[in-house]
Amino acid sequence: MRYLEHLRAESSRLGGVARAGLGAGVPSCPGWVVDDVVRHVAQVYEHKVEVLKHGVLPDPWPPDFSGLDSLQWYDEARQAVVDALESAGTDRPTWTFNPRDSTSAFWHRRMVHETVIHRIDVEQAHDVVSPIDPEVALDGIDEVLYPTVGGPWWEEGDTEYPVDATIRLTTGGRSWTVVVDATSVDVRQGAEGTAAAEVSGDPAQVYLWLWGRAGEDTIEVAGDPEVVRAFRGRISEASQ
Repeated sequence: MRYLEHLRAESSRLGGVARAGLGAGVPSCPGWVVDDVVRHVAQVYEHKVEVLKHGVLPDPWPPDFSGLDSLQWYDEARQAVVDALESAGTDRPTWTFNPRDSTSAFWHRRMVHETVIHRIDVEQAHDVVSPIDPEVALDGIDEVLYPTVGGPWWEEGDTEYPVDATIRLTTGGRSWTVVVDATSVDVRQGAEGTAAAEVSGDPAQVYLWLWGRAGEDTIEVAGDPEVVRAFRGRISEASQ
């Protein structure tokens, strides 16, 4: 996938819509307005510039960004992260939170999905939601399943949703089978075996539902709806 191309387009759209009003409330992030989203994304971009520059987590972090104009800062941070990713390419060793990928390629992908989801936030705030490329949505489903929820985060059983079941997601000609219990989330490609519940629908809606940006009424659910809701709860815990 042409991640930089998508990042440029998605980040431009986010900034453009934000200019319609920084004070609009964000439905999917109670208590936030568009300004909070813009400043959050700018700080994420700044953080990744430092990660790519040094290969490790910046410490201390964050610096004091409080005096910066939100939109000017966002524009500068947006350009800086694109430049940093372009300079790094996809094979530079660096810190990531993915146990299977410690290269800059991880951040090419992660920054696209960070931006898409927050682009949706500011669009929902201004009621001007635009489509998500189906290829991006399918890639985003894959990414939220692993490493966001399927990483080694559950060994202590630290969850309010200790569901013990198999759930399947099917959309856009692809399937993922996810085996969940209190101490693990195992993501498998394909549709082998039985599942207690299955989620299906349009790729963009499944992607947005996984990230809490679309309701259960936008997807199709078969099987045990409580398993589906508990699994969605696990994702919310993993993505905080």
